[in-house]
Amino acid sequence: MRKEYDFSVGRRGPIVPATTGKTRITIRIDDDLLEWFRQQVDAAGGGNYQTMINEALRAYVAGQEEPLEVVVRRVVKEELRKGKPKRQAKPRKAA
Repeated sequence: MRKEYDFSVGRRGPIVPATTGKTRITIRIDDDLLEWFRQQVDAAGGGNYQTMINEALRAYVAGQEEPLEVVVRRVVKEELRKGKPKRQAKPRKAA
């Protein structure tokens, strides 16, 4: 290693510019899920598990036909129905 380096023309930042349309984030994924994606990439003969996760998320989002609000309302109604006892029919009066 040299004893002295000249950084006077150096620039700060990544050497390779980031791809447009993508944002770098940090997320926590369960170990078993990450391992599954890595195994899928290995079985396919290589590639990028991050791209595979991105494609899986896109497929999930594209498959959502109902807005989240509609789904939540439906689930809440179903759960409320499960908790209520069924009404007993009132006997009709003879005319």
